[in-house]
Amino acid sequence: MTTTVLVAGATGDLGGRIVRALRRHDTHVRVLTRPGSTATAPTEGDDHVEVVRADYDDHAALTSALAGAEVVVSAVSGTRSVIVDAQRALLRAAVDAGVERFIPSDYAADYRSITPGTNRNFELRREFAADVDAARIRATSVLNGAFTDMLTGQAPLILFDRQRVLYWSSADQVLDFTTKDDVARTTALVALDPGAPRFVEVAGDRVTSRSIADTMSRLTGTPFRLQWAGTASTLSAMARVGRRLSKAGDDEPFPAWQGMQYFVSMFSGEATLRHVDDERYGAEGWTTVREVLAEHVRA
Repeated sequence: MTTTVLVAGATGDLGGRIVRALRRHDTHVRVLTRPGSTATAPTEGDDHVEVVRADYDDHAALTSALAGAEVVVSAVSGTRSVIVDAQRALLRAAVDAGVERFIPSDYAADYRSITPGTNRNFELRREFAADVDAARIRATSVLNGAFTDMLTGQAPLILFDRQRVLYWSSADQVLDFTTKDDVARTTALVALDPGAPRFVEVAGDRVTSRSIADTMSRLTGTPFRLQWAGTASTLSAMARVGRRLSKAGDDEPFPAWQGMQYFVSMFSGEATLRHVDDERYGAEGWTTVREVLAEHVRA
């Protein structure tokens, strides 16, 4: 039987990838957008992709939009107003609509054991996870470490022009990375797996700053050297100062200080995935860090 999966946040980068991954299976995809939104839904015009519109603050309309779906996949992105408030509205509507399963917008490292105050975005996910666990619905969170795609520029770990790879505290700290496409594929498979556990931990690759430097040296023929950037504790203190001085306050999803907090979570080891299971959803294989960096070097 065809499964109906509603995707919230489908017009975003990861959400669009999830929709395309779902369409490779026997699914009817329902894309949730806000009334008046001009964003283009992925695979619009596909007979198996339905676009529904509802405001998150209109419970009746939201519940109606979710009616008949077996699974709700959230891929929304933002700060408290989205990760907590909008997802709470989505969760409440899903329960009232009789949806069987809910996949929250986690797609991150393990936020469950981080020290309070060290990563705002992770703490928002942890706060919403408490709501999910209390709701009358089965849920699965996909934890994947960091997105490998970010290594090519968005995450300043590799200084390509200076032939340096940064690290904090230890160059041998294990770092979890998964590409966005692999996360989308995993999420689609989780959505279609009625036996999926509460947490699914996957890592397309597990590397260290030392191994990344070695990989870049081999790919380019130019030595990439390690550069110590301080301790994770020092970086955490810098992030706190940056947060206090930020003019945008807590409304900006990815300010510079938030990027620092991500590195704190990774290099402190607190957000390291400890129960990775790449076998359950990895039949198609995983894209490695080396493959992503090789493509970047070729380009």
